[in-house]
Amino acid sequence: MHDKKPRKTYIRPLDFKNGCVDMTHGSGGRASAQLIDELFGNAFDNDYLRQRNDQAAFDIVGRRMVMTTDAHVISPLFFSGGDIGSLSVHGTINDIAMAGAQPLYLAASFILEEGFPLADLRRIVESMAQAARNAGVLIVTGDTKVVEQGKGDGVFITTTGIGVVPPNIDIRGDRAEAGDTIIVSGTIGDHGVSVMALREELSFDTTLQSDTAALHTLVATMINAVSDIHCLRDPTRGGLGTTLNELAQQSGCGMVIDEDRLPIKPEVNAACEFLGLDPLYVANEGKLVAICAEKDAQKLLTAMRHHPLGQDAAIIGEVIADKHCFVQMKTSFGGNRVVDWLTGEQLPRIC
Repeated sequence: MHDKKPRKTYIRPLDFKNGCVDMTHGSGGRASAQLIDELFGNAFDNDYLRQRNDQAAFDIVGRRMVMTTDAHVISPLFFSGGDIGSLSVHGTINDIAMAGAQPLYLAASFILEEGFPLADLRRIVESMAQAARNAGVLIVTGDTKVVEQGKGDGVFITTTGIGVVPPNIDIRGDRAEAGDTIIVSGTIGDHGVSVMALREELSFDTTLQSDTAALHTLVATMINAVSDIHCLRDPTRGGLGTTLNELAQQSGCGMVIDEDRLPIKPEVNAACEFLGLDPLYVANEGKLVAICAEKDAQKLLTAMRHHPLGQDAAIIGEVIADKHCFVQMKTSFGGNRVVDWLTGEQLPRIC
């Protein structure tokens, strides 16, 4: 057994006297993690928060329940493949699903800016309703606030969800072990690049769309095939690279991925090269990372590929013993490089 204590990263503490919030604190990378650790984690400290999962799990009358919340501030509000409405439903459902849970109910909170067109608001709300119906969940409560013109950005949506975990399922961010296999459910970077391409008015030979989707049916298929999945996580803000660092730190392990095995669409690669982005850190909204025992990997991969949302699933690496909890990548040129936490803000307002 290796040491499961996460490595300590020595960075300058937050300056609560003179410092200010900046865009990096919302990137999902190192600055976000620091803000959570040094401010929210310290202030709200409890056993649930210390687990550092994307949802909290708790027992009620003999049933294992999960709860999560997610705020959505994407720009533009409408993009190829979705909009802030469907995204707000999918994002919260996916955080519930990453515990292996079946989503049940959602709450929705809207912050609207004075002057926002009612036609656009109706379009967003109807998109949310359709996404919820498609996923088989109900939006059962909510709240609406309006701020003065110029003090918002059209609409911000926060969704909160609860779900129930099937018996004998234990999926957590701290269960990865040396020898485990790392699987991604499909091509990475689709969402972030499609949104960024719209902002920059880029065009491609084929139509690139966001991958936004509710993943709970894929997860249910995976659990039916392999009940003892160790970790699940959807690589949203900060992308695959940051997500693997989160799981490595939680589990006290290292990870090695193979660049040649990463499923990336050619147009995503081309756009990233043009924009100076690394696809490893580009947001996804309809993909997941799964970590399981090596003996279960092929069975799990086969089940994923039989689901519409997992047809491009691929084994991309393995978990290794490493007390420093580094994530490394074997490059196409035969070398190795460290895949560190996202630093700075690669793509602001992406989800």
